[in-house]
Amino acid sequence: MPPRPESLDHEAICRLLPHAGAMCLLDSVENWSDTVIHCRADRHRDPTNPLRGEDGLHALAALEYGAQGMAVHGALLADAGPPRAGYLAAVRDLKLPVQRLDDLEAPLTIEAERILSDANSSIYDLRVTAGTQAVLSARATVILQPADEEPTS
Repeated sequence: MPPRPESLDHEAICRLLPHAGAMCLLDSVENWSDTVIHCRADRHRDPTNPLRGEDGLHALAALEYGAQGMAVHGALLADAGPPRAGYLAAVRDLKLPVQRLDDLEAPLTIEAERILSDANSSIYDLRVTAGTQAVLSARATVILQPADEEPTS
């Protein structure tokens, strides 16, 4: 098996996600292992962020940053073929100590730690911070589409 890259840039991340254009929110993967991934993002301050509303970028958007971290991690672990589509099925213990992301000066750090996984689902603990400021913590479950099914639009 070839060695794994420790870090990935935005273009490499976009090739791993089904998200196109501005919806690919992560700027880099700083490092990853079989159980955890650390990503960074600066796009929360972008006035054209596709998740931004009239009042700015609500902190709940941090869940999408975390979900993309989970998706990149799953794709990196899927070295036996193309990654399978996944659907966020449950979020528990969600904590949002801030109200908005767009007024946070520091880049977002996204950590997704895989707690449990089988052939059809994974559970991750998510943590998003901006510098020392906690932004989001949650436990998220993703259900993977069966390998023999085509994704639907």
